[in-house]
Amino acid sequence: MPLASTATSIDGGLYTWITELAQRSPATLDSVVRLWSDYGLALFALLMLASWWRSRSAGPARTAMALCAPLVVVAAYLVNDVVKSLFHEQRPCQTLHVVTVEACPALGDWSFPSNHAAIAAAAAVAIWLTDRRLGAIAVPAALLMAASRVWIGVHYPHDVLIGLVTGALVAWPLTVAARRCAPAVVRLRESPLRPLVANR
Repeated sequence: MPLASTATSIDGGLYTWITELAQRSPATLDSVVRLWSDYGLALFALLMLASWWRSRSAGPARTAMALCAPLVVVAAYLVNDVVKSLFHEQRPCQTLHVVTVEACPALGDWSFPSNHAAIAAAAAVAIWLTDRRLGAIAVPAALLMAASRVWIGVHYPHDVLIGLVTGALVAWPLTVAARRCAPAVVRLRESPLRPLVANR
């Protein structure tokens, strides 16, 4: 069975139902979802920045995890992009020819798994492991990011689900491993760069 047909058979019906619901929804709601989908990843950058700032008053292990969070997200993106290049799943808006909130990406801009979902999940996991309070914001934001990609019509539900899983599975061990950088943070706290890793 061709990959496009396989993808459609998995959850093409759910995708169509969601995109049709989006078409029946108020234009204001669609605009908000589209803006979140397109620019919401900036929130995770702000949360990682806040996590680093707050970690300066915590132990060196937590500071090391916060400092490594952007690298963890980059690693998750790279892994997800490798998976994407292996499957070459066409976008559902190309395969099913539905009316979508967002303009459909061009042919060859592969759909599976969702990079947005993977990045959001990786950031959310890294933030949650470092700072539970900020993680309580990041985790639901990641789920909303994934849902928004389906709502605007650029991904199947399984694209975002696997994107979330991929991002989380990459981020969890890497963030935990970042604790091993604690000795480097201790040395920085005894150097002129102390303000970057300690607030006093």
